[in-house]
Amino acid sequence: MDSSSRWYLLLFLVHFICAHAGIVVGASVSGSERFLQMSKESEFFEWMVDIRRRIHLNPELGYEEFQTSELVRKELDRMGISYKHPIAVTGVVGFVGTGKPPFVALRADMDALALQESVEWEYKSKVPGKMHACGHDAHVAMLLGAAKILQEHKNELKGTAVLLFQPAEEGGGGAKKMIQAGAVDNVDAIFGLHVATDVPIGMVSSRTGAIMAGSGFFEAIISGKGGHAAIPQHTIDPIVAASNVIVSLQHLVSREADPLDSQVVTVAKFQGGGAFNVIPDSVTIGGTFRAFSNESFFQLKQRIEEVIVAQASVHRCSAMVSFLNEEQPFFPVTVNDDTLYALFKKVAEGILGSGNVRAQHPVMGAEDFAFYNEVIPKTFYYFLGMQNESNGLLRPGHSPYFTVNEQVLPFGAALHASLAIQYLLEENTSHGSSHDEL
Repeated sequence: MDSSSRWYLLLFLVHFICAHAGIVVGASVSGSERFLQMSKESEFFEWMVDIRRRIHLNPELGYEEFQTSELVRKELDRMGISYKHPIAVTGVVGFVGTGKPPFVALRADMDALALQESVEWEYKSKVPGKMHACGHDAHVAMLLGAAKILQEHKNELKGTAVLLFQPAEEGGGGAKKMIQAGAVDNVDAIFGLHVATDVPIGMVSSRTGAIMAGSGFFEAIISGKGGHAAIPQHTIDPIVAASNVIVSLQHLVSREADPLDSQVVTVAKFQGGGAFNVIPDSVTIGGTFRAFSNESFFQLKQRIEEVIVAQASVHRCSAMVSFLNEEQPFFPVTVNDDTLYALFKKVAEGILGSGNVRAQHPVMGAEDFAFYNEVIPKTFYYFLGMQNESNGLLRPGHSPYFTVNEQVLPFGAALHASLAIQYLLEENTSHGSSHDEL
């Protein structure tokens, strides 16, 4: 055989081996970039858009996501992905991979908000007073996209990806109920994301440590003695008492908290009286409090009750304080694991480019994703940009004018899938897992 023949034979063997190994010779596309390209393909992209729009048309509030849950299950059935249902009323938990450890979870919230949509478009909410105004419809579409990618590459999974379609993030503590139902038993790590209107499309932002605050709600009924406004000396005025309570509550942060320890106390509800000339018997106030550590959070809780009761007493009123923990569970601080941040940064830079992963300042908003912090060894939460200024500024979440830039869907699907595959690969390589099954 001459040298030319040997060269052609060698080239053929290289192509043959690489093709069977899943490698395209001469291509610069890594595994993660491959997933992004796959999810941007027309058929795949339009499929995700269709899912997102169907969910948007029929928004459902927390623990009422029955149609959304059914849609998720039908799509998983089409993909041949096994799942458990119902979990936490409407939740769905899917499984892709070996069925053995290590286990990594990906989470999407499914619930809408009690809000009337003001955006006029073909897929405007058909349900009066309900709207997907926080992007959860996009979150579900992206996690289904990731499920499709993972299922088509399940032989690459060195463990099991657990797909959490979670109900009731918007105040209902759906994550807590998922945990109680055993949805994340033996899960080693979990990733969650949220679309962001203030981050450019094709960029992500996150940080190590605390990224979102712990939060709680409070309500107080301040009772006095009503009467005619012209003779206040014959009354015990709860409006004056409540007004002083509100002013005193503001001193908790400005005078008692360390200025370097971010905290918030906001009174956003004040209800009392219904006439111009009648002092009411009682007034109801309510609000929220936030902090970045458990110590500060529970100190605030204690002082809120003390101040309300004491200030009401100064004005001869009584006060009954409730923290509404049954209806509105306290949300812990959302804390990102250091090692998962390093993995996230590597994966995200591989997909988006090194200049498109930016540091996120801590925010006083809260997320029930934080409940997973309490039971899963490693947790990570990040923001996925969808702002394209050439198309006009996007309204923030919880606005009746909120919209989703659907070009974000491929990025979310690719990131979800890539993070799961890379985590399982590195975890399996480094030391494996002691868990036997989920």
